Amino acid sequence: MKISTKGRYSVRIMLDLALHNTGESVKVKDIAARHGLSEKYLEQIIAVLNKAGYVRSIRGAQGGYRIAGSPEGYTIGMILRLTEGSLAPVACLEDNSGQCERCDTCETLEVWKDLYQAINQVVDGVTIADLVESRDKRLEALDYSI
Repeated sequence: MKISTKGRYSVRIMLDLALHNTGESVKVKDIAARHGLSEKYLEQIIAVLNKAGYVRSIRGAQGGYRIAGSPEGYTIGMILRLTEGSLAPVACLEDNSGQCERCDTCETLEVWKDLYQAINQVVDGVTIADLVESRDKRLEALDYSI
């Protein structure tokens, strides 16, 4: 399984909005500049996040975007499932697929189930708040004096 740029950038957008959650709205051009990404592509991704209610848009000259809820309320899994769809490593484990006719005799099915469970545990166990905290700790470790 490979996470697309859309999935990776959606997590970065949510993290950026959490880091810059000062009560002011954040402009897409500022996010794009901080991360060296295309504004147009970010606008497409943020539209998906907005439609899902993960971000709020503010109109007007001082407009932009803000994270809609608390960073603790958004897991990486939620964001990736929104932008990527299923995270299942094989089609027969996807939520909307019918069961494979070979599932009763498939020697590899347990491996794929275990992999899928591991993926879900990781992405559902990390929130945007966890990423903020991890970043803060990393920056603290770099900020030392002699």
